[in-house]
Amino acid sequence: MNADLTKRLFKAIAIGSDKDMDKLCRKVIQEENSKGHAVLANQLETILKGKKSAIAFEPKTDNERIMQALPMSRRYQDPLVVHMDHNALRHFMVLPEQVETRFSRIEAEYAARERLATYGLKHKKKILLYGQPGCGKTLGAERLAWSTGLPLVKVRFDALISSFLGESGINLRAVFESAKERPCLLFLDECDFIAKSRENQNDVGEIPRLVNTLLQLLEDYDAPGLLVAATNLDKQLDKALFRRFDDVFEVKPPGKNEIERLLKSTLVAVPVERSVKWKFLVDSLMGMSAAEVVKVAQDAAKNSILSGRDIVTHEDLEFAITEVYNQE
Repeated sequence: MNADLTKRLFKAIAIGSDKDMDKLCRKVIQEENSKGHAVLANQLETILKGKKSAIAFEPKTDNERIMQALPMSRRYQDPLVVHMDHNALRHFMVLPEQVETRFSRIEAEYAARERLATYGLKHKKKILLYGQPGCGKTLGAERLAWSTGLPLVKVRFDALISSFLGESGINLRAVFESAKERPCLLFLDECDFIAKSRENQNDVGEIPRLVNTLLQLLEDYDAPGLLVAATNLDKQLDKALFRRFDDVFEVKPPGKNEIERLLKSTLVAVPVERSVKWKFLVDSLMGMSAAEVVKVAQDAAKNSILSGRDIVTHEDLEFAITEVYNQE
C-alpha cells in the first residue's frame, strides 16, 4: 500500500468517516489484486463484507437520527436499547386514585422542572414501579413518555449482558452515557432480572458486578430526561436499589370501580346489551390484573362479532371470564 493511500486511510479512521474508510479499503483491495496478491485481496474483501459498520447515510427523519445515536454493545455492535416510536405509545390508563395521583405528580414536576430549578429544587427523575404482572407497569412507562414528550428507550438486557469480564458494565455505562447526551425516558423493564441477583451468594459471574455498576450509575444519574424501572418483585429486591429512586410505588391491581371502567372503555366501539349485569361481572373479575380484564372485554367483543350478532351480551362476557380462569 502506497504512502498516500496509507495517510488517507489513517485520516479517515481519525475523523471516524465510515464512508471514506470503506472507499479506501476497497482501493487497498484493488491495489493488492493489481500486484497479483489474489489470496490477500480475497481475505480483505471477506473482512470488509463482515464489518458491522455504523449507519453510513445522513439521517433525515427523527427515527433515523435516534437509530443512528443508539448505544451499541462493545464487542458485537448490537443495539443495547430499543427505541419505541412516539405514535405507538399507549397512554390511556385506568388506575386507582392514589396511583393516578403519583403518575400525575411526576408529569407535573417534569413540566415545571425549570421553575422548580429556580428555587433549587429537582423534579423526580428516577421512578421505580413494582407490582404483579399485567397491572400496567410497562404501560405506565409509555404513558410518562407520551405525557412528557420524551423518546422511550428500552434497555435490551439480552444484548447488554456479556460473558466477557467487565464488558456488561461497559455496555451499561454506554446506555447511561447515551441518555445523558440525548434526553429520553430510559426504561429498565423487569429490572429484578439484575437487582435480585446481589442476594445470590452462589452467583460469581458478571451479574453481581453488573448490579454494583447499576447501583453506582443510579446513584450518579443526572440526565435531562427520566429513568423508569419496573419489577414484579417487592421484598425480594435489594433495598439498596429502592434507596436510589426518587419515587417508588406499586401499580396495584384494579378495584371494582377500575374494573368496570376498563370493561366499558374497552367495549366503547362495540354495542353492548342493556341487560348486562355489570356488578356480577365486576365481582367475578376481582383479583384479576388490568391486562386480564381488558382481555375479557376484547374476547367478548370478538365472540359477538364472529357469531354475527354485532352486539355484546352478558353471556359473551361470562364466557370470556370463564376462558381466562381456565387458562390460569
